[in-house]
Amino acid sequence: MSAFKYQNILLTGAAGALGEQLRETLSKSCETLTVSDRTSLNKKFENEKIVQADLSSLEEMINLTKNIDCVVHMGGQSIEGSWDNVLNSNITGMYNLYEGCRKNNVKRVIWASSVHTVGFYPRSEVLDSKAKPRPDSNYGLSKVFGESLAQYYWDKYKLETVSVRIYSCLAEPKDHRILSTWLSYDDLRSLIVACIKTANVEHSIIFGVSNNDSVLIDNKYAKHIGYIPRDNGEDYRVKVETKDGFVDSNDPLVKTHGGYFASAGHFDDS
Repeated sequence: MSAFKYQNILLTGAAGALGEQLRETLSKSCETLTVSDRTSLNKKFENEKIVQADLSSLEEMINLTKNIDCVVHMGGQSIEGSWDNVLNSNITGMYNLYEGCRKNNVKRVIWASSVHTVGFYPRSEVLDSKAKPRPDSNYGLSKVFGESLAQYYWDKYKLETVSVRIYSCLAEPKDHRILSTWLSYDDLRSLIVACIKTANVEHSIIFGVSNNDSVLIDNKYAKHIGYIPRDNGEDYRVKVETKDGFVDSNDPLVKTHGGYFASAGHFDDS
């Protein structure tokens, strides 16, 4: 019996910041790691297979997901953008990916959802995954669609998904908000590995944050995934406050879960 739960893993968005952080870890978790982006990539690990593909093409997604057991989907529009860009990358693209997975009998998808699905909640409210969506942007709206799509494909086609609501995944916290929302790169890697190893996820939503002292979320409905974060944004508080001073509680940066996404105007107006 193979030591790997999934023989063949696909990583989309491999040229992006988070995809780059995951390549080595995923290459050690399967026999063949297919890495894909719409931009060109160079092979980094012996068991990598490089495929250039665009989410907006259904044909390319069907071809990309052939002979794949599990998808780690970090591709798509990663920040707020125009409606056309968000639509093509995160809505049409998400549908195309799931159709490819359905047609090719992929077993599980683990993908980067976002805090911005619930960005309008006040920071005073600790959220669990059953809180109703309150998207704060075009981008956040597209991630709500992605979560609904994942639920639909589980209910109708039994394609498992973990929707990972990533808050702020960076090398270290850079402002007051991120002291609460930080997900370290090491914790990102351990979270994705936990999502791969868990026996049964159906469609699960888990918040992607580190073990921060300042807590905005409750992962009580995702304990079956067995994610145990280690890093703590509090270790950077002195550094942040030395740089920025203190922040007023009414500052849009720290007023809501979504920060400036919630207070910004409509992107397409600009």
